[in-house]
Amino acid sequence: MSLLLVMLPPGPPGVYAYVTSQDGLTVARHGSGVAATLLPPAGRGVEVVAIAPAARLAWQRVALPKGVGPGSARLRPALEGLLEDRLLEDAARLHFALEPSARGGGGECWVALCDRAWLKAHLSALEAAQRPVSRIVPEAAPQDGPVSLLITGTADQPQALITGEGVEAGVQALPFTPAALALLPQDDAGRLPEDAAVQAEPAVAQMVERLLGGGVALLPQPERLLLAGRSAWDLAQLDLAQNTRARAGKRLASLWRAWLHERMWRPARWGLALALLANLAGLNAWAWNERASLRDLRARIDTVLTDTFPQVRAVVDAPVQMEREVAALRQATGAPSARDMEPMLAALGQALLAHPEAGSPAAIEYDTGEITLKGLQLDGAALQDAAAHLRPLGYQAEAVEGGLRVSQAASAGAQP
Repeated sequence: MSLLLVMLPPGPPGVYAYVTSQDGLTVARHGSGVAATLLPPAGRGVEVVAIAPAARLAWQRVALPKGVGPGSARLRPALEGLLEDRLLEDAARLHFALEPSARGGGGECWVALCDRAWLKAHLSALEAAQRPVSRIVPEAAPQDGPVSLLITGTADQPQALITGEGVEAGVQALPFTPAALALLPQDDAGRLPEDAAVQAEPAVAQMVERLLGGGVALLPQPERLLLAGRSAWDLAQLDLAQNTRARAGKRLASLWRAWLHERMWRPARWGLALALLANLAGLNAWAWNERASLRDLRARIDTVLTDTFPQVRAVVDAPVQMEREVAALRQATGAPSARDMEPMLAALGQALLAHPEAGSPAAIEYDTGEITLKGLQLDGAALQDAAAHLRPLGYQAEAVEGGLRVSQAASAGAQP
């Protein structure tokens, strides 16, 4: 699934910066334009991700009541009540979104807030241009650990995005000016912490190096937007949430793309490939061994046939040929076969010894491999017992109107 990442401008719908990617890791194309000109057009196999700028987002920490969490019908009223004293404007005009790990009664969590009308205006503009958004991520989200400083914009209007330990607002978006340096997290010597990660877009890199007195890592805007698109956050919640199936599909597509391309999953991919190859080699070896065993068994059966009946020159189907030769030998010597009347009556007599109440048959009808005894009186238990006695001998018994029928079982095979 390819990606179309769209940066929402702070103002009304207009020109959007965008990035496309086939794997979520590398930039395929980037540029800017109105919604209708963004590439590629949304459709099957294209996920559109909107990126909300840090300047339009505010962050608050709340402790959700037990039983109130993502998807709960009471979530929005609960958030409005918890944040009532902290908001500077009417809560009805705001959109709320919980962090991915938020749980009711599970301690404090981050809540993202933005102007609902502004966000819906951009979503409507993109949907009208056939680019419906499936996910909304923040440009920068609160994070634990060392301070992260990202400077974006132009040399005339640089902006600093600050996250990490000590940033109580979650994410701070400040104009990056000499006067604003005093607001940045600092150690006892008045400098940025040594473990702080400082990145800057190429347009402002020289200015950042001059003000901070050190080198910075370059992060061009396309790569920055692509990195934001990999966030676990999804601001499309509450009234902007899609149905459960769509959310699950987005999550599975994101996980599949990450598993397929991200470096951290490379050992797992190699391990799975080696496991599949090992299983394939094992199956081939097992199949080869089974084929060899089958050939050996067939060879032994053919040897038994030719050793027993030397007159058989060509072996086509050893079991069938063996059966025919035995039948011919029996016919030549006059020996009875299992489907003759005498062996069948003898077997039935042994089966009925324990059931004298069955009486004697009034009539006997014989057909090739089948005999019917009329006048026998067998109840259900006696019939089952007789059938169990006859089954190992290759016969089956069934009750018929006025008697009992005994025939050679199908598994015993037909003998001529």
